[in-house]
Amino acid sequence: MSSSTTVGSAARPLRVAVVGSGPAGVYAADILTKSEAVKSGELTVSIDLFDRYPAPYGLIRYGVAPDHPRIKGIVNALHKVLDRGDIRFFGNVDYGTDLTIEDLRKHYDAVIFATGAIKDADLNIPGIELEGSFGGADFVSWYDGHPDVPREWPLEAKEIAVIGNGNVALDVARVLSKHADDLLVTEIPDNVYAGLKASPVTDVHVFGRRGPAQVKFTPLELRELSHSKDVDIILYPEDFEFDEESDRQIQTNNQTKTMVGTLTNWIAEQPEDVSELKASRRLHLHFLHSPVEIYDDAETPGKVAGIKFERTELDGTGNARGTGEYVDYPVQAVYRAIGYFGSALPDVEFDHKKGVVTNDGGRVLDASGQHVPGLYATGWIKRGPVGLIGHTKGDALETVTYLLEDRENLPVASVPQEDAVTELLDARGVKFTSWEGWLALDAHELALGAAATEAGGSHGVEVKRERIKVVPREDMVDISRDGVSAQV
Repeated sequence: MSSSTTVGSAARPLRVAVVGSGPAGVYAADILTKSEAVKSGELTVSIDLFDRYPAPYGLIRYGVAPDHPRIKGIVNALHKVLDRGDIRFFGNVDYGTDLTIEDLRKHYDAVIFATGAIKDADLNIPGIELEGSFGGADFVSWYDGHPDVPREWPLEAKEIAVIGNGNVALDVARVLSKHADDLLVTEIPDNVYAGLKASPVTDVHVFGRRGPAQVKFTPLELRELSHSKDVDIILYPEDFEFDEESDRQIQTNNQTKTMVGTLTNWIAEQPEDVSELKASRRLHLHFLHSPVEIYDDAETPGKVAGIKFERTELDGTGNARGTGEYVDYPVQAVYRAIGYFGSALPDVEFDHKKGVVTNDGGRVLDASGQHVPGLYATGWIKRGPVGLIGHTKGDALETVTYLLEDRENLPVASVPQEDAVTELLDARGVKFTSWEGWLALDAHELALGAAATEAGGSHGVEVKRERIKVVPREDMVDISRDGVSAQV
């Protein structure tokens, strides 16, 4: 495409599809609209944002614990971008099913994949397949009211192990140990409340392979553990080992220093005899434990009865090595929360070892390592499921920068008209939702919370409920589409 073409001009804007409406996708769309080329008038763009779910926000809606105080800030920022009106949202549209790569290339000059990662990383130890062994990401999807997971969750265990020392592990442990009534101030759906309310749990154990100075969670996440009512936090002196690298991290990294300080303060304040602690539930934090095997027993064949760990020690570099000492913990459920893993996308080259779309700085590559013109990736599907929101913005900037560099050589869409995509989805019977539809669903969820509050609380508990999340996909779609029809 030469600079004299009308693509990217007022006569024919550069058409860009973004697949995925979580932070990665929204940031990419936002950065593109605010690029210097667009601000100067040198380039005009038309961006459509697609998501397989009827509602926007991706893992912010379906992957972050509902009692996180920072959710609202992120949602508000994403809302402001999409509410401007210069980015169209198409929800309930599944890439690979409702729209193929051929469809996207026919209607858009460039496509940015921002599909994230929703699956659990594998933990290959014996017994991982036993009944009562779960993926932490699956549990997060359940308590966040994901429309594509079962409504019920088997919460039958009194003693639970959570494997992992990242933020997701702490989210899982906190939700498992927290009393359900204390979650009513959040947006949890009624089925999630009912499941957690009936849980017989007494003890949740969180296990990390390395020491307190090597944990991957954040100070905010750690502090939130202490806010749970009627839940005692228990630590173990033998787990507090620091090597040379630990000391260096504590001295040079404020986050590490803060977390180690919090943990050491907690253990210093803990009574020597932990039986003096009187809460009805206990959250145990273990370090220097490497999982070896999940096992059943004669009384419950095929079901989790316990988990075996090898004790580890730090090697001076901050890494851990086995000691040959093994310990067993009787538990009836195990949750692995060792990270997310990306899913392959139809007709796009995928790195199955890393769980990412094969790419170079965000430019999607083919099997021979050559850039596929017009295809890009950003966020976790680009770099893997690591990093925080700030990294996602940096990712999006890099990807958009490459797209803009390539814009004179992009394959030109043959059917670029904006209404052509809408007509195609209608013709295929796809019940897509819109931004206006999300506003209707958003208002409906807020109204559910207000009604529960006005009725004197919820489930016999007097509490102000800001929102109650709608779970069934068909209800989400109907509310969204009916809300738009009512406005017309």
